[in-house]
Amino acid sequence: MNIVACVKQVPDTEAQIKVKPDGSGIEEGGIKWVMNPYDEFGVEEALRLKEKNGGEVTIVTVGPARAMETIRTALAMGADKGIHICDPAFDGADAYATASALAAAIKGVPHDIILCGQRAIDDDSAQVGAVLAELLGIPQVTVITKLEYADGAIKAIRPIEGAQLLIACPLPCLVTAQKGLNEPRYASLPGIMKAKKKPVDVKDAAALGVTVTANAKVARFIPPPARAAGKIICGDDPAMKARELARLLREEAKVI
Repeated sequence: MNIVACVKQVPDTEAQIKVKPDGSGIEEGGIKWVMNPYDEFGVEEALRLKEKNGGEVTIVTVGPARAMETIRTALAMGADKGIHICDPAFDGADAYATASALAAAIKGVPHDIILCGQRAIDDDSAQVGAVLAELLGIPQVTVITKLEYADGAIKAIRPIEGAQLLIACPLPCLVTAQKGLNEPRYASLPGIMKAKKKPVDVKDAAALGVTVTANAKVARFIPPPARAAGKIICGDDPAMKARELARLLREEAKVI
């Protein structure tokens, strides 16, 4: 089985994010970059499919030079090889441009199933996986929490409000992973050492034959407004404190 897992490098969820004064982006200095958490579920599921059915796992990402670290992380987990789409033209690329680059790279790679995270935690667009499947002309099953493979097809569970859908889909296909699909493994020390020797093919837009045209751009980044200071009602009389709380909720917060 030939499996492709698409990953993205994003700021660590614990990083202190600061918006540039001109609103053109975020201050990247000092930020720790990690694999998108939803993509971790996709990589883990790819490795489980490989361990059960044989084959190999190829990691594909679009990103600057630092994104190589995320590819190496996936290789250390157990993936076999990587493709790094690295070109300044893709900086700030929208979901369609990103998916177009991924599709151009994946077309040249044997693939039975493609796994993506259901969304990236930085832009939160949740569009790349769906657009990628459309560009490749293959069916897709999104936001899955269980995946089984047998006899050239998959069965996946997709949660919906108040129920679950069991969806059967022929290969090749694309699925997007959600929390609950699995528990991603940690890279072992031997895996980290082996990852250094695994092949990673670096390609730019020209090598892929892709023209980068961003159809959507972020006009401006605006930090959330600062929270107002909270109030503490002091005193020893519970009845008095309750009356004061009711007054504040009615007159200041205006919620009652």
